Amino acid sequence: MTRIDSSEPRSSAAPDGAPGPEQGRCLVTGGAGFLGINLVRLLLARGVAVRSLDIAPFDYPERDRVEAVLGDIRDPATVAQAMRGVASVVHCAAALPLASDEEIRSTDVEGTRLLLDAAWRQGLPRFVFISSTAVYGVPDHEPIVEGDTLHGVGPYGQAKIDAEALCAAFRERGLCVPVLRPKSFVGPERLGAFELLYDWAASGHGFPVLGDGSNRYQLLDVEDLCKVIWLCLTRERALVDDTFNVGAAEFGSMRDNVQAVLDHAGHGRRVRALPRAPAVAVLRLLRWLRLSPLYPWIYESASHDSVVAIARLQARLGFTPCLSNRQALQRNYDWYLTQRASLRGRSGVSHRVPWKHGALALAKWLF
Repeated sequence: MTRIDSSEPRSSAAPDGAPGPEQGRCLVTGGAGFLGINLVRLLLARGVAVRSLDIAPFDYPERDRVEAVLGDIRDPATVAQAMRGVASVVHCAAALPLASDEEIRSTDVEGTRLLLDAAWRQGLPRFVFISSTAVYGVPDHEPIVEGDTLHGVGPYGQAKIDAEALCAAFRERGLCVPVLRPKSFVGPERLGAFELLYDWAASGHGFPVLGDGSNRYQLLDVEDLCKVIWLCLTRERALVDDTFNVGAAEFGSMRDNVQAVLDHAGHGRRVRALPRAPAVAVLRLLRWLRLSPLYPWIYESASHDSVVAIARLQARLGFTPCLSNRQALQRNYDWYLTQRASLRGRSGVSHRVPWKHGALALAKWLF
């Protein structure tokens, strides 16, 4: 594995009026979510007044320091209320792939349209949009660069592509819209699909990979993603008004990723390789039967090389992500252990809660 030296984001406001700490409130959509709360904490630490807009209550220790708006980004009145008096927006809210096709479309595309229109009408200096590397589909080469063709897998991937098209349209109308395409990111508050790995590792089981696991698979720590968002809020418009891949600078294979967690758990368990074609066929069937939480983008891409180039991020924003795949996963696992007892019986469709394991709860005992 190789590593490129990293640099810390600069904390001063840009000369073109970008919203630094002294220049007004930042609206974080999805502020009660996994990325949202990590970003809120970074903004608060840097002296920024924060407003959160989320359909979920903001139930964190920071609740007394954050203005929380409970509501849906698809509701024009709620959006108008949340946008009133803000100086910038970071749009993290999204319906994730476990949601219905209609909910994904209405939230991720139409909700984004409402927010962009409100930001443009108010003349806001910055609107940072959190997209996804799901816009690239199942990778057929690596590294993927920002100019590569977009092939969304499923409703979620296509919705992110369409939302990015809206961002481009509003950029042409004069709104500064940095678009970030992060790799799958982990860290405190992250559960979802990663909770399967953490649960199996903590209970002394091995964990399977599709194929031999030798495919290179890049992840990202949420702390590094939040630092990139900060740069997009505070650097000069000419540098940030673009689209950026964001991924770890140091990473290895899918086998390395999983084994890093198993080693950290300390039970001496190993990665187990599964023949790819039959395993994917079983996962497709379980998904169709609603017996597995894993959606197509996960199992269709898990055995492929999945690496994005971060040269544009490094050159334009002067930043290289600091934490490796191994560090990010082990940091997330340690946080999971502190929360494990309180998670029993909880499930949902967001990254903040475990997903129902379905038939995979039984499969665990085979490893």
